[in-house]
Order: sequence, then structure tokens, then C-alpha cells
Amino acid sequence: MENMNVNDFTVEDISRLAFENIDAVIAVDGAADTYKTVVRRGFFEKFLKETGSYHDLILDLWFHFNESREKVAEDYQVFADNTGVFKAKYSRRLRLVLEGEENAHLVQLTVYPIAESKYIFLLDEFIDSESLQETLTSKKINTIQNSYLFSMYIDLVQDTTSSINVAEISDDVVNYNLKYSEWRMMIVNMFQPEDQEQFLHRTDPEYMKKNFAPGKTASYDCMMRNLEGNFIWVKLTFSRAQTNNEDDYRFVFLVQDIHENSIETLSALKKYEELAITDPLTGVYNHGEIETQLHNALALRQKYDDPVSVMMLDLDHFKMINDTFGHSVGDTALKQCASIMKEIASDDNTSVGRWGGEEFVIVCYDKGAEAVSYLAEKIRKTVEEAEFPEIGNLTCSIGATELKEGDTFTDAFNRIDKAMYASKHNGRNMVTML
Repeated sequence: MENMNVNDFTVEDISRLAFENIDAVIAVDGAADTYKTVVRRGFFEKFLKETGSYHDLILDLWFHFNESREKVAEDYQVFADNTGVFKAKYSRRLRLVLEGEENAHLVQLTVYPIAESKYIFLLDEFIDSESLQETLTSKKINTIQNSYLFSMYIDLVQDTTSSINVAEISDDVVNYNLKYSEWRMMIVNMFQPEDQEQFLHRTDPEYMKKNFAPGKTASYDCMMRNLEGNFIWVKLTFSRAQTNNEDDYRFVFLVQDIHENSIETLSALKKYEELAITDPLTGVYNHGEIETQLHNALALRQKYDDPVSVMMLDLDHFKMINDTFGHSVGDTALKQCASIMKEIASDDNTSVGRWGGEEFVIVCYDKGAEAVSYLAEKIRKTVEEAEFPEIGNLTCSIGATELKEGDTFTDAFNRIDKAMYASKHNGRNMVTML
């Protein structure tokens, strides 16, 4: 046949040649969720089963990470049934990996619809040189666009999606047969529960029509489940197409991976937040933050019926310690005392802060008079029994009170201050409740 004149070829000759050279032919019945492999040669002898579920075939062909056999998270597999619907001829390239192999096989897929929900899939593997060239080209593109996980085109008037690209699955546009309204309700489950309402609000067609002038772009950050099933920080961007028709509502939608930068930023913010509210010497809350905690405790007490208590601790004869041993030794004692309070209160819903000098305030949520008295006595006894470098032993005086309905900040502070000075006046190294 290789010596035949091209003018002598018949339809039968072409059909026979195609059948003899095609690597795989699959007959599909989408409605019955089944397929049969009519031809499978080379790589496809191992990759394709003789028969099986069409849904599973779509997962094998599409819903795996690019150049990997690893499947995407189950949440995203819900889109498989929409991917396998074809209204016209369709062609694209796939990268498929066999179990136990590292390198992907570059495959050309062509789909021919032959009836409602019935298709013929033709698959051919590229030769190694073509596969290598394609891979190198794709890697160059991925280097530029690797931060974009997902993109698509939206037409709000027609309620359609198109040109959908999931970068981790393929460099090519994937055939999804999805209305925009359907896509919104399917993708919302990929967001954290607290972010789902915001996503639905910002992607509502009426909201987008009202808030996006032609050419306008807007974005916001949130946490979204990636294809591996893990929540990551992403930037969602919507951009309305620039047209002269005010009733033309077409948008480009992008999902960008910003996880690493967001984590670094949040870590830096957390660090500076902690510095802003922490006493640099003792590591407990500083005066401003413990005062805020006391205000918050008062607000909670007025709003709910749960008990809240406060205590103030003052180290006894601390001026004499500074004068005798020096401020460096005194600072060490303050840090050790703060550590004792933090350790004892660590299992409780409490906030420990340095009020100033040698005075500390502890806000105790969910604790009434009896419970806070017990906690205060435990702190007092532990301080008394502790061994402080160069000093030996220290004692402290504590005043405590349970917040009352109608208390103001001044009421609460005056009571703990009065209670603490009562402990001082009555011999020190004791707890007084008011």
C-alpha cells in the first residue's frame, strides 16, 4: 500500500489504515455509564481496561495531577460527569502515567459524538521526540503561570462557563458542560464554611452586574480546598470584559495560589501583634492588653450569666529586693513569678498580665468566687515555696473578686485593688476576696 498513488486510495483503504495505526479506540455510552475498549495497543494495553465505568474513565483521563497518576481530591471529582458530555467533535492532549512509571505519556485524544450520550474516543501516543518537545514547552509556560490554579470565562446573560483551565490537571482548556449557576453551587463546598456565604454573595449574578463596570477588576483573599484536599490561601479575581455594550456581562475568573506569601504575612502580623500586647520582660500580657481583657470580661459578664473573676497579685517587699540585690536579680524574679502564674493558669480559661512594676492582674473566665479563691491560693503557695536565684524565697499578696452585674471597670478595679491592699495590711502572703 505504501507504493499506491494517492489518487487510488478509497474510503475503505483509509479506514483500514486508521484502524491499523490508531493506538486505542473506545466506545462510550455516557447515559449507561459504561465503555468498551475496541482497540488498545502499546502503552494503552496496560492503561485501559477492556470494559468499565465511563465515570472512572473520565477520572483516569482528566482528574489526576498533571504528569501524575495521583487523583485529585474527591470533592473535585464531582465535576467528572460534566466533563464527559460532548455536543461536538473535541480534541485535546493528555499526559497519562502508568502505575510504577515516573514519566508521563503524551497522548492525543479525539472524541466523536455518534448519538445522544454515545461517543467514540480515539487515542494516539506521541513518539518520544514529540513528547519531549511538548513537555519542555509546557514547562516554560508553567514557569510563568504556575501561580494560577484555575481560570474560566463566564457569561452571566447566557448563564454559561467556557475556556475552563485547571493548571494542576492540564495545561489545556478542559471541556466542562456547566452552567454558571450550577458551577457556583458546586464549587462553594470547596471553601471553608465561614467563607462560603461571602463567596456566594460576591459571585451572585445580580451583585456582579451591579458592582462591575466594563473593564473593572476586583479580588479578595480566602481559604479554598486545593486539588489535594487541603485548604490553602487563594486570591479570587473577577474581571468584567471591556465592551461597549452595557448589557454584555462577560467575566474572566481566576484563582491564584497565594498560600506561601499569605502564611508569611500572617506569621509576621502575628509576631507584631504579640509584640504589641506582650510585656517584653515577663512575656505575659502588657498593661494595655490586660486592661482590654478586663474590659472584655466585664462585657461578657453583662451579656451572659457565666461567672467571671479577677485577681491582682503584688510581690511583697519587692523594693527591698531591688535595693539589696539589684534590678537584674529583681527582673529575674519577676520573670520567674510570671512563669509560675502562666503555668498554673495554663489549663484554665485565664489571661495573665503585668499591670506595672511588681503587680500582675489575672482575668479568670468561667470562674466564680470559690474557684478563683482556690486558684489564687494555689499561686500564692507556689510562689512561697519556689526558690528564686540569689534571693531565696519570696511571697506575694493577692486580692480577688467575682465580677457583679452592673460593675463598671472602676468598680471591678477598685475592689481587687482594695482586696490586694487588705492582704498587705493584714500581714502579706495571703489571699483576700471581696
